[in-house]
Amino acid sequence: MINNICVAGAGTMGSGIALCAAQNGFDVILFDLNSQVLEKAISSIEKNLTSLLEKNKISVAEKESIFNRIKFTADIHSCKASLIIEAIVEKMTVKTELFNQLAMINSTETIFASNTSSLSIDELQKNIPNPERVAGMHFFNPAQIMKLVEVVKASKTDDHVIEKIVSVCKQLQKTPVVCIDAPGFIVNRVARHYYLEAMRLVEKGIAPIETVDTVMEASGFKMGPFKLMDLIGNDINLAVTQSLYDAFNHETRFQPSDLQINKVKAGELGRKSGKGFYEY
Repeated sequence: MINNICVAGAGTMGSGIALCAAQNGFDVILFDLNSQVLEKAISSIEKNLTSLLEKNKISVAEKESIFNRIKFTADIHSCKASLIIEAIVEKMTVKTELFNQLAMINSTETIFASNTSSLSIDELQKNIPNPERVAGMHFFNPAQIMKLVEVVKASKTDDHVIEKIVSVCKQLQKTPVVCIDAPGFIVNRVARHYYLEAMRLVEKGIAPIETVDTVMEASGFKMGPFKLMDLIGNDINLAVTQSLYDAFNHETRFQPSDLQINKVKAGELGRKSGKGFYEY
């Protein structure tokens, strides 16, 4: 039974996963080597809980209880749990190194789940001890609100591991969808064109950014593609596109947009940098 969770990576996604887990009764360890990132995560979680309190969705006692379930740490040796979810940079070598470090201090029964949105879980398994306990657990931003979680089964993942992850997702009040490891899984493979076609419209002068967002929102989407890219982070969104472009042997339909490439080069990453396709 999984009753404690370690989230490695305290950025926007990691802190959201940690908050969601604590809200649903799990003891949580939130780890990041960067103390400034940890401080920002503490502030973000406190802000989210205060908002829930002000909306009368939780009591003062519940707010304190949820926050106290999360242990914030920069010490990797504190990262011992039944389930470890990594939410760090989208680089295979870095993720592999992290999991290998964690494997040395955890039981062989500890489940390793990657929140990667585009990297291969099969590749990740290759250089990690006990690869049968490695799977994908792809949350969506903001993780404490969005219901869907893609549970990714790779070639060596044990069926019991998938069952346990699905059970955890349900405890987190999420909707788990199990899929086989493939480039972009389900959502990013389909949604990639939501972003790419929107940028092509703008690049060709067919419509401005604001119009594209307005039309898509008016047609039922909760957020237009440009607002959504700014929320996700243009650097992260571009990295996923590039990953799929490489995985599909540079098929034109997955080719990254110069519009977004230039935004990333200029440091205009979206909400987190104060400017992206919009200013914040």
